[in-house]
Amino acid sequence: MDAAMDGVPTDVLIVGAGPTGLALAVDLARRGTRAMLVERADGLFPGSRGKGLQPRTQEVLYDLGVLAAIHAAGTRYPSMRVWEGAEPGQEWDMMERSEPSEQVPYAEGWLIPQSRTQEVLYARLRELGGEVRFGAGLSGLAQDAEGVTASFEDGSAVRARYAVAADGGRSTVRRALGIGMTGETVDPKPMLVADVRITDDAPLPDTHWHVWPKAAEGGVAFCPLPPDPSRQGRVFQLAAQFADESAVVDTSPEAVTKLLATRTALFEEHIAEVLWASDFKARAAMADRFRVGRVFLAGDAAHIHSPAGGQGLNTSVQDAYNLGWKLAAVLSGAPARLLDTYEEERMPVAEGILGISTRIHHASAGGTPTRRGSEVQQLGIGYRESALTRETRPGLPDDALRAGDRAPDGRRGGVRLFDAFRGPHWTLLAVGVDCELPRVHEASIRTARIPAYEAYGPGVFLIRPDGYVAWAGETAEGVETYLAETGVA
Repeated sequence: MDAAMDGVPTDVLIVGAGPTGLALAVDLARRGTRAMLVERADGLFPGSRGKGLQPRTQEVLYDLGVLAAIHAAGTRYPSMRVWEGAEPGQEWDMMERSEPSEQVPYAEGWLIPQSRTQEVLYARLRELGGEVRFGAGLSGLAQDAEGVTASFEDGSAVRARYAVAADGGRSTVRRALGIGMTGETVDPKPMLVADVRITDDAPLPDTHWHVWPKAAEGGVAFCPLPPDPSRQGRVFQLAAQFADESAVVDTSPEAVTKLLATRTALFEEHIAEVLWASDFKARAAMADRFRVGRVFLAGDAAHIHSPAGGQGLNTSVQDAYNLGWKLAAVLSGAPARLLDTYEEERMPVAEGILGISTRIHHASAGGTPTRRGSEVQQLGIGYRESALTRETRPGLPDDALRAGDRAPDGRRGGVRLFDAFRGPHWTLLAVGVDCELPRVHEASIRTARIPAYEAYGPGVFLIRPDGYVAWAGETAEGVETYLAETGVA
């Protein structure tokens, strides 16, 4: 670790340079907030692990300025092909196919290895002037009324006003804080996940996600990964379960090669290289708290998911997206109570998504095809019950957009809404009404007017920096009172 770190003050210390920490660092950097991102490892995580980005996460990444690069590095999910040994069988789509719409421009999950997502976020962070301090293993954490002091394994220390644990399911920060994890083992059968390069003549086309649900020693899924300039040849992600609950998983290249030759249509000579491998058991668990004083938990440090349904990485990035603007606002003078809403809003979301992941895992047990629908897209997540939410319009129909909901995209009057919302600001949006809008601080709140749009209905909507409706009214009357009471902008 750079000796210059020793004792250097910063506003936010982020521990862990996975997708959560990188997304938070990018969000803070674009807000001009001083942040230090540290990572125990010597480089970014190299494997595919969390390989799917849901529609809502793609919207987040659009706002952070990286979606074009994400789309260039990934692809749509392929159809699945079921095999019995060397015999191919039925084909089906695990993900519901949806067409983009005006309100939902990114309608399907996007296949991209976690390592590539991290590389894109890291490039964006550096573009914004940020950096990652690699080789920085945390050894201790202490806090007082004014800030947090982090100690590192090399004897150095960093002082910060706030700290965020984004250091994964075995979080050092969470343990240092004494926060427990409540949960369960979703499936006692061990799993292996690996990235494998196969030869050009291997009998598995890149056009399908190949599965052997009835393999004798446990089911196998073999998913083609998008081409990567840093990796030659055809690379697939292997996910294999072991029917024997007591099995000790061997992650060596030789063992991975043998597994594929035993359970799939591949022979050993088709395995050109095992690039990365790891083992795990599917768990569902959530931290008992997401905050202790000036320290926050985000991502896997706060909640651990079964990989079924592709929810873990997505929920983690959205934790960062919820927390980033609040930290920046408080550091710029907003009331400290704003930070209480992070735990208030994200704990119920994490709990609900853990339930979705677990249900999908159990429904898929035994190789039963289970299609993932809209529940995994995370577009329905909202904060209607949040202390930050005010809905002032009476008599709304049941299906109306309300304060607390995700603010839809759309194009009206020459304005694309996601472009109006894009950036670190709030947006005061008038839809189909001629009422006067109050004078606001343009650096933190921008105004926009569009003609009538059915996705919103007539009224005035105050959109949070993370794309949710904070306040809604028939006119702008009351919005200034909301801003004064909450102090958010």
